Amino acid sequence: MMFLQRAVIIGFCLIVAGCGATKNTYEASVPNPIHKVGNPYKIAGKTYHPAIDPHYDRVGLASWYGSQFHGRKTANGDVFNMNDLTAAHTTLPMPSHVRVTNIENGRWLILMINDRGPFVGDRIIDVSRRAAQLLGFEKKGVTQVRVQAVSGPRGELPKQIIVRNKQVTPKPPVIAAPVVQVAQNEIMITEAKVKKIYVQIGAYADHKNAKKVVDAVHHISDTKVEEVDINGQNLYRVRVGPQPTVELAEIILGRILSLGHNTARIIMDY
Repeated sequence: MMFLQRAVIIGFCLIVAGCGATKNTYEASVPNPIHKVGNPYKIAGKTYHPAIDPHYDRVGLASWYGSQFHGRKTANGDVFNMNDLTAAHTTLPMPSHVRVTNIENGRWLILMINDRGPFVGDRIIDVSRRAAQLLGFEKKGVTQVRVQAVSGPRGELPKQIIVRNKQVTPKPPVIAAPVVQVAQNEIMITEAKVKKIYVQIGAYADHKNAKKVVDAVHHISDTKVEEVDINGQNLYRVRVGPQPTVELAEIILGRILSLGHNTARIIMDY
């Protein structure tokens, strides 16, 4: 009888475990990601030597990967999300951060390395789909980039770390709002009538929390706290901008998302 009871209990546990495995979540089946440099490895006849290289600075081709790997484990045990700002590299440590600049349009992002690759031709980095969108080469598929190792998600280069306390970050140039002239009535569309583009990070009940967010992102672009009333609740809204173009706002959004502020989004206001 005791053996039968144990068998029933074990069977019940297996059923529960099987049900739990069918949940549409990644966390249940993924181990904690690890920090990894790794040993030399060989793929398609080529040997790669992973190493810590804080002065890594290369120019080459970048590609991107998306839905075919979405939800799968990366090389360090993370779960690949094609909407995160991550990338694959053949030798840099995991996780580590790089500044990727699209040479064709000047856009750049800070990406986290958490996977190995690419192993195609002379490509030097494989970025997520979202990163490709923000860098402006999703439709093209491949583009020429510069990849630089940086210190953490704030994207400091080695020289910047040395002179951090002496460096003064210049404010972005003021770009006038577009002026459109209509031939018939000589009507000028003024700045007041043009939508202002912001990156909104969030709204906070505590002013101290809003101030912490400002301190964390103000190096990216002008950031401010606005006291607003939303449905009778007094909140402190953190916004970056206004920005002159949607394209620039998208780049800034990418940099803010890379710092972990996942609620950030682009809004337009008058």
